[in-house]
This record gives sequence, structure tokens and C-alpha cells, in this order.
Amino acid sequence: MSDIKDKVVAITGASSGIGEATALLLAERGAKLVLGARRADRLQALARRIAEKGGEAVCLTVDVKKREDLTALVALACDTYGRIDVVINNAGTGPISPLDELRIEDWEEMIDVNIKGPLYGIAAALPVFRRQGSGHFVNTLSTAGLIIKPTMAVYAGTKNAMRTIAEGLRLEAGEHLRVTNISPGMIRTDFADSMTNPEIKAEMAKRMDEMAISPDAIARAIAFAIEQPADVDISDIVVRPTAQA
Repeated sequence: MSDIKDKVVAITGASSGIGEATALLLAERGAKLVLGARRADRLQALARRIAEKGGEAVCLTVDVKKREDLTALVALACDTYGRIDVVINNAGTGPISPLDELRIEDWEEMIDVNIKGPLYGIAAALPVFRRQGSGHFVNTLSTAGLIIKPTMAVYAGTKNAMRTIAEGLRLEAGEHLRVTNISPGMIRTDFADSMTNPEIKAEMAKRMDEMAISPDAIARAIAFAIEQPADVDISDIVVRPTAQA
């Protein structure tokens, strides 16, 4: 029997890309999904796909910039299934650009989504995890935080801020809670859609066409971390294309 079976898993950014792939894989392995994202139509379609295949999923329109939306997502899990076992802080954005362009609104968007969003997820679930005596946070980070490249200063900074927060959480969590960071490399998603610099957006789309791998690769890594025994904490996983420098 899979150690994922019957676990209640909440996922932000679940309507596409890594979130969607992870939801489908975990549903196949028997998890009960609580799906959150901004695009309600795609979210509802995903929940229907899971149900049609015999899985269980509920969904809620969630904007991770709003603390109350994360509180509502965790409440939906508890109200529907009586508990929550895993929170996957997956929603993210990356309108990268050179600092000289002073795209300050893009900087603020990355800070709000990539740092505050996961923090709101932690704030919503941590008290529940403490009451249960168990729980697992999984944070989608990026290889951009491991190798800093031009145009990615703020984006990488947000991912490394979460890397630091997650390590602090792990150290404070004690023996009953788990914390995992997943750092994807070039993955075939709609990541470039958020970019406001047209040249960088085109270059990113070109690089994805050349080397990006399926989001299923990240879904499998997340499943691996979740399915470990309760006393095993997989702290960091890096998954990138073999072609990526």
C-alpha cells in the first residue's frame, strides 16, 4: 500500500504545470486532493478529471497574495476530510528582468507570491499540524536560487528567502513535522507567461523549447518526499534537465 494513499494534500498553483501534474499523480496514488489556484475554470476541470478516474478532489479559487484564501483552503481540507497532511506551496511567479529596468511592480509581485504566499500557507496549516501531531510542508523553489544569473536577481532572492524560511521552519518543527524544498530547473510550464520584458520572455520560451522537461518529473520528486516514513524528512531535492548547465 502506498504511503500516499488517503493522505489529504493541499496544493496551491494547482491549475497547471507542476501543480496540475502533482495533483494527477498523487490522486492516482490514492491521495485526497484540495486544489487551489486563481483560474477557477481550469481548477474545476482538473477536479473533474480526478473524479472521473476514481480519485477524490475538492477545489477553491485561491490567490496566494490573500492570507484569507490560504486560511480558507486549509479549512476546506479539514471540513471535507477531517484533517490535512501535506501543504504544497507551489504557486509562484517570475517576471524576471534586469534590475536597471526598475520594474518595481514586478519585484513586488514576486515578493507577494513567492514569499508571502508560502508564509500564508504555513500560517494557515501550522496550527492544524501542531494539533494533529503531524504534517508536511513542501515548497516549490528553483535552481535559480542555487546559481544566480543576470535578470534573475529578485526572483532568485525570493526563492532563497523561502529556502531560509523553510530551513528555520524545519529546525523549529520538531520530530513530528516535515519540511521539503523542491528546486526545479527548466520545466515545461507557462512560467514565461508572467514575464513583462518581451525579449526575455521570448528567450525563455526558446530555452524551454530546447531543453525543458515535463512537470511530471517534479511531481514524482514530490511524491517521493511525501511517501517516506513519518520519521524520514527529505529536506531538499533538485530536479533539472540533463542538458541544463
